[in-house]
Amino acid sequence: MYPTTENRKIRGYSILAKGDDPIQIGENKYKIPSQSDNGYYIVTKGYKVWNCTCPDCRYRKVECKHINAVKFWLKLKDKLKEETTFTTDIQVSNEIKCPYCSSTNFVKDGMRKNKHGDKQIYRCKECGKKFSVEEGFKYMKNDPKIITLALDLYFKGLSQNTITEHLKQFYDVKVSQPTIHRWMAKYIKLISDYVRTLTPDVSGMWAVDEMALKCKGEENWLWNLMDTESRFLISSMISEGKTRDVKTARRPFREAKKITKKKPDVLISDGLPAYKKAVKKEFQANKNYGISRTLHIREIAITNEERNNNKIERLNGTVRHRNKTQRGLKELPQSRIFIEGFKNYYNFIRPHQALNGKTPAEIAGINLNLDGNKWMNIIKESVEHDQ
Repeated sequence: MYPTTENRKIRGYSILAKGDDPIQIGENKYKIPSQSDNGYYIVTKGYKVWNCTCPDCRYRKVECKHINAVKFWLKLKDKLKEETTFTTDIQVSNEIKCPYCSSTNFVKDGMRKNKHGDKQIYRCKECGKKFSVEEGFKYMKNDPKIITLALDLYFKGLSQNTITEHLKQFYDVKVSQPTIHRWMAKYIKLISDYVRTLTPDVSGMWAVDEMALKCKGEENWLWNLMDTESRFLISSMISEGKTRDVKTARRPFREAKKITKKKPDVLISDGLPAYKKAVKKEFQANKNYGISRTLHIREIAITNEERNNNKIERLNGTVRHRNKTQRGLKELPQSRIFIEGFKNYYNFIRPHQALNGKTPAEIAGINLNLDGNKWMNIIKESVEHDQ
């Protein structure tokens, strides 16, 4: 199977992750090392067209991993030119609301000084209470743009070690791998707590599949449950150990019912025996008259255009390739942080070509207007909801 567009992008990031930066040899010409031998390929930027001398680009007429690596490298250089200095203050939004009464009728009422710096204080003219704006980066030493850039690079395929090198090279910012891990743990939990309160408008056809992932050298199972129409990833969780029993198979179904507040009309799965009993217990147990039962389609064929698991298999391929770049996952708790973060990235941050550049959340009726820096905006939305 040929790599997809998304896989080529991830492989492009992986080239930079190995330290194989492109070498500019002309105004719009770059030399980049081959990943299979000691040679080089030449990437050329033309008018709205990129070309590479590698076989993938020459014969398949696609933007190969070498082109994607050069594009990503150029974007990082452009950001370095635009953002030579950083500020630790977040610009105050025009949509500030009083956390006590949700009023927008307030005035500035002095500054509060502490060891972390000055903080603007507001006084609500409706309820009379004072408050400050917390946008998710309070007490953080580093600039929010750096923090959100690190999150974005990680879920785009770079390792924590490579991210620290890029931040030092392009932004002259020194952070450690443990710091990046703390950022991920903090903000993934914050975002997850918020998005769990949102109800996606999903279709009646869902697909479920499980895939093996190595966690600290041992095989664990990742269970993914997706809405086939919006491609919204409803549930994604890692089970401990190699067991694929009914009890474990029921967990993603239970989470899906809590999130969507409904059950599917049709559920597509492979032939795993545990699915049959799990679906029966979670979606077919109600025998009351007038209540439809979920139709369970098992052992589906790839050639069936109407009912197949191609979309979720494609998702599994993306996760598998990302896991390969990571060279496996670490401890189980850290692995669950990654999976939860990837689900948020997949649903709310990453635009899908098959969805005309929209995210699954937007197709599922959850439009948070996350323009520009999507990570920063969804963090602000999460904090506002939490206040």
